[in-house]
Amino acid sequence: MRSSRDLASRARRWPAALALALLLPLAGCATGADSGPGGDPSATGTGSATATGPGTGPGGGTATGTAAPAPEVRGQLRADDRTRRYLLHRPAATDDPKPLLIAFHGRGADAAELREKSRLERAATARGMLVAFPEGLDHGWGAGTRATKQRPDPGLDVRFTEALIKHLVRTEHADPERVYATGFSNGGSMALRMAAERPDLLAGAVSVSGQLPAGDAAVKPTGPLPVMVVYGADDPVRPLAGWPSPPPDPEGPILPSLSARDTAAAFAAAGGAGKPVAREEKGYDRTVWRLKDAAPEEDSTAAATGAAAGAATVQLLVVHDAGHTWPGSTVPSPDGFGPVSKALDATGTLLDFLTGSGR
Repeated sequence: MRSSRDLASRARRWPAALALALLLPLAGCATGADSGPGGDPSATGTGSATATGPGTGPGGGTATGTAAPAPEVRGQLRADDRTRRYLLHRPAATDDPKPLLIAFHGRGADAAELREKSRLERAATARGMLVAFPEGLDHGWGAGTRATKQRPDPGLDVRFTEALIKHLVRTEHADPERVYATGFSNGGSMALRMAAERPDLLAGAVSVSGQLPAGDAAVKPTGPLPVMVVYGADDPVRPLAGWPSPPPDPEGPILPSLSARDTAAAFAAAGGAGKPVAREEKGYDRTVWRLKDAAPEEDSTAAATGAAAGAATVQLLVVHDAGHTWPGSTVPSPDGFGPVSKALDATGTLLDFLTGSGR
């Protein structure tokens, strides 16, 4: 079986699908007025947010919709003087606070595309979780901190995500202690940015085919948080080894990025983790860093797999024979994006990691 080092060396030889990276860069944001952190939906003035859609709760702004749970709700949220949209999937109605998963689509896609590719709404709602698929402006996300001509406000999507979480805590009884983020590609990088900059807001994050931006757009983790990075060993769009100097793109600047391993290692360092433990599993390689405050494991195998309940770890899963894709998906990948691995169910894996790791 190939080692992670061998796979990384192969990825450093830029693939033939270089042009595709011009279409799906790990960047994205849009203009908007600055506001205070969170963009509280009950506030008024610059950066205020109001909502329409499911469920009205105290302080939840104005909302419309039926009281009965719906399998899918198309909601709207007013944030930074913009109307932002999202899809929401509810579990069976209960009075208990519900875990909340925010799932960011890739650049050039939308919420429905990620829902179809990942089937997160089925697996998560079966576990009693709310799942929100927000829509990015111009079909993308502000994953990096660099302001550009096309995207002069790099903090807009961070504030929108904060506002969405606060709104769903109020109106949908989401549990503020069990809020998670995930995403694919540019959306995976957005999930990582939220994990890096708002570790107090999340209980964990998973990125699929997304890396931390680097260089003058760098996003740096600021506190301990369970994080998983799932990455295809043969990604032809954004190499496993990262892209320190991407080519220019006049339509939308491509942000430089760390390698998948350096991305995970940055979160491990922010959490005071010790040395990583690596192991080969069927179809992928797993590297695990145990966070400083995690309870000690009795079994090193449990530590390496992250199987123990409450295990607080940072993990990197490098999936063999996988491209810029969502492992385990039944939806074929676009031409030039590489194969979809069936050796790993990314959806089940990330949900197990998030709900098992907690803080």
